[in-house]
Amino acid sequence: MSQHVVAPTPEVAVPTIPVRELAPWALFFGLIGLIVIFFVSADQGAVSVFSGTAVHEWVHDGRHLLGYPCH
Repeated sequence: MSQHVVAPTPEVAVPTIPVRELAPWALFFGLIGLIVIFFVSADQGAVSVFSGTAVHEWVHDGRHLLGYPCH
């Protein structure tokens, strides 16, 4: 009968990321996400940043994809 010899596998160290190093990036990407959602969801009305319909036309398909009424 033959015996199978299994070589030991080396342990892989998983790095840990402290919350204080992750928090600024989470805040940054959260703010970017809020800005994007604002421009996609805001109608060109009282809360519009830019006058005209340019922003509305640029994000028109995204509005429909996310379920925002537009017409």
